[in-house]
Amino acid sequence: MTYTWEKQKEVESFIRRYELEGSTEFRILDLFSDVGEIAKDATKSADYGNNPDEIRVKHDEIGDALFSLIAVANDLDMDIEEALNQSLEKYRKRIGETGDPGSG
Repeated sequence: MTYTWEKQKEVESFIRRYELEGSTEFRILDLFSDVGEIAKDATKSADYGNNPDEIRVKHDEIGDALFSLIAVANDLDMDIEEALNQSLEKYRKRIGETGDPGSG
């Protein structure tokens, strides 16, 4: 597939170059693990909610989650820019119709 976002292409090339191929299921588990690291950073830095203004998350943890998410999108032959545009449009429509971005 041809992706429109250069970083998506870069992740695809990186995975091929370093032979990091894996199953989509494994990539999704890896994504959840990376998101868990973000939650861990946030929870610890905010003292388990006691100091919400102190929340800190390391840049590389966000990067790891993005890498994993892009790898999942690539496995599913999804253009991530197109997926994000669809999501933004969905939220715009919901806000226009209900004043709220939530689906509930």
